[in-house]
Amino acid sequence: MARMDTLAANRRRFLAACSTLGLTSTLLPGLLWARMVEGDPAAAAVEVTPALLDQMTALAGLTVTDAERDHMVRTFQGQLRSLDELRKIPLVNADPPALLFNPVLPGMKFSTARRPVRLSPAAPARAPRDIEDVAFHTVRQLGELVRAKKVSSVNLTEMYLARLRRYDPQLHFVITYTEERALAQAREADQDIARGRYRGPLHGIPWGAKDLLAAKGYPTTWGAQPYEHQSFDYDATVVKRLDAAGAVLIAKLSLGALAQDDVWFGGQTRNPWKPSQGSSGSSAGPASATSAGCVGFSVGSETEGSISSPSTRCGVTGLRPTFGRVDRSGAMTLSWSQDKLGPICRSVEDCMLVLLAIYGPEPGPNADRTVLDVPLNWDARRDIRTLRVGYVKAAFDREAQPFTGNFGGRNMTDAQRTEFAARRAEQSKFDQAVLETLRGLGVTLHPVELPAEPPFSGYGPAVNCEAAAAFDPLTRSGRDKLMEAPVPNPSTWPNTFRVAHFYPAVDYLNADRIRLKLMEKMDALMRDYDVLVTPTSGSQLAITNLTGHPACIVPNGFRASDGTPTSVTFLGKLCGEEDLCLLARAYQDKTGFHLKHPDLKA
Repeated sequence: MARMDTLAANRRRFLAACSTLGLTSTLLPGLLWARMVEGDPAAAAVEVTPALLDQMTALAGLTVTDAERDHMVRTFQGQLRSLDELRKIPLVNADPPALLFNPVLPGMKFSTARRPVRLSPAAPARAPRDIEDVAFHTVRQLGELVRAKKVSSVNLTEMYLARLRRYDPQLHFVITYTEERALAQAREADQDIARGRYRGPLHGIPWGAKDLLAAKGYPTTWGAQPYEHQSFDYDATVVKRLDAAGAVLIAKLSLGALAQDDVWFGGQTRNPWKPSQGSSGSSAGPASATSAGCVGFSVGSETEGSISSPSTRCGVTGLRPTFGRVDRSGAMTLSWSQDKLGPICRSVEDCMLVLLAIYGPEPGPNADRTVLDVPLNWDARRDIRTLRVGYVKAAFDREAQPFTGNFGGRNMTDAQRTEFAARRAEQSKFDQAVLETLRGLGVTLHPVELPAEPPFSGYGPAVNCEAAAAFDPLTRSGRDKLMEAPVPNPSTWPNTFRVAHFYPAVDYLNADRIRLKLMEKMDALMRDYDVLVTPTSGSQLAITNLTGHPACIVPNGFRASDGTPTSVTFLGKLCGEEDLCLLARAYQDKTGFHLKHPDLKA
């Protein structure tokens, strides 16, 4: 048994070292190892021979002389020893790398002025006949009711907790209730308001956290079975900031396992508009619970689509802030260079109110070192006609073109082609209506072209490699098998993590150099515009997550076929959330799609 353990350990050392030579396949290094060992456990000691290295360099696409090959043999042996020492040092998900991603390019300048917040006019606050009559109110409306003492925070909290329990069996959006904490916070909020200590529009408002945010005293499961009983003895910075604003945390909401899709160890979170359909991910629970009127607002996260996609699917408003706007301390790491935390709400202004509470640097040794110290000045009463607005013409035109019957090379049946063509034609009508509505509001629209999307497959090297590093202990322990889907799926995180161990460091850095060129092209485009309007689908999602630009996703109508929502996306400059939300809010107020809500059956 000991000899077999040694063989297995040496095999792991060998396979990891192969990645430094550019062997990206998990299969070929394994075959090389088998050739080295040739079924003899006595060959368990890793020894790289000249003959073996000839095969490895050929697979890596390198040409070397005999002398160069001999030098490489000695270097390779040293790398194996170095990797052994490296892996003896314990690392956890929260440990960041020394290299930090910064979306701000040389020469960029931001205003340093900090101006008072100007909210939209508030409607008169009237006490509801039934507390559930306010379940779908916006944060702005709820805040006025609490401020005017027309409803109490305790009553709101009890109502939303009851709705979570009523609809969770159908929608599967709660991982952990934080009821004891919530009721204590709500009582404190009511007492403070009674004493005249009003903290602002979030004071007393119940909210839900995507369960990758630490909350002291409660599990933080990351939606994955290996971490089902994990907890931390501290609060995430976002949780602390919302506590300070007087908001009331009532539940930890579901996310797809380790922030992928909408399936977690408790099942699949559902779309309130169509419960037979998943809510999309990975901010599955926050979007579903907000859409279902079971929280006042929620906080999700996005690496590449995890706010955008579920907000679209569930018909709510999502704000993905600029990379570096919000401190991520106490949040699960998937990608140090792409993770962003942001609000999911029922209106654009709600999102801005939440962002105002959570943005900016946090003092202390454990603070997120990527956070930008740039003011956030919200003025809901500015004239949108002062904004320079572009629209991504190719994206709007693509939806308007007749469907050719080909979808990503996938074979489709006649019925599928007919359905897809009808859906695409319907989506085009929604998209064209956006442009007509904005022009009707007095906005001048200029056609623009986005930079070409980099040729990265899947999430790309930044996410795949960084995620594999963040969860390296999970992979090496073998506990990643607890996450395997019932049907093998090559796109699941466990498989992605394993494959990423063979992504060459040289290619990773070259991909990062290409990313910088993309950032420069987006900067050149955004110098002439304050806001870009685009369909939510398409290349903009990958591009702007790589460059760190902010986005606001708002409901944009409902399909006639099944009543499910669609969306449109507003993009802004780096730290330009005020402008993009100003335009998004004007569009939202004009169309009113956010005022509709699903007809839930208890």
